[in-house]
Amino acid sequence: MTQMTFHVVGQGEHQASIKHLIIAGWAGRNSEAVEHHIAELEALGVRRPTQVPCFYRVSASLLNNAETIQVPGKDSSGETEFVLIPSEQGLLIGLGSDHTDRKVESYDVTVSKQMCDKPIAQQVWRYTEVQEHWDHLVMRTWRVRDGVRALYQEGPVTNLLAPPSLLAKLNNDAALPADTAMFCGTQSVIGELGYGEAFEMELFDPILNRSLRHQYGVEPLPVAE
Repeated sequence: MTQMTFHVVGQGEHQASIKHLIIAGWAGRNSEAVEHHIAELEALGVRRPTQVPCFYRVSASLLNNAETIQVPGKDSSGETEFVLIPSEQGLLIGLGSDHTDRKVESYDVTVSKQMCDKPIAQQVWRYTEVQEHWDHLVMRTWRVRDGVRALYQEGPVTNLLAPPSLLAKLNNDAALPADTAMFCGTQSVIGELGYGEAFEMELFDPILNRSLRHQYGVEPLPVAE
């Protein structure tokens, strides 16, 4: 069980006890966009999924909001995702990074997702506050490589299944169990997929003119030969 403290914007703190963490993969609304992301990973040797979306179960202990994560070598990279977090106040929307080891991903996707921490922002929104204008939200990622910060991902949430649709595919239910959080898919990469010294994430709401943000550094650990 992982204990997390989130700040619900305009509401105060929420103490979450998360026992189960789910990573939704290939969760796009548009089949062409899904195929593009599958092709990105297939170029790295990742096998095609047998069905979409896929739901990977990983350890909830991977969740953290640390300023830096440690990873083996330089084969991993982050990808921005909105996160569903249940609460007594209703469904919350968070922002996280499904940081993944790309080398391991080429032969075992589930193991690759288990190898790296999953950074998550402390601030969250109530889903009811964005539900009516959900399709206006925009996701962005910046990557720092060789000291240069560049836009790495950008796209509207319309590229991904909306929360009710994704939950229906998960368990035919409109709600997540109280002890479960779920990362909900990502945008295509701009340029080359791969390692960065740091990643910065944003979920932007142009209607209410506000953003969820988080950034983290990546410390590569030496890999013994």
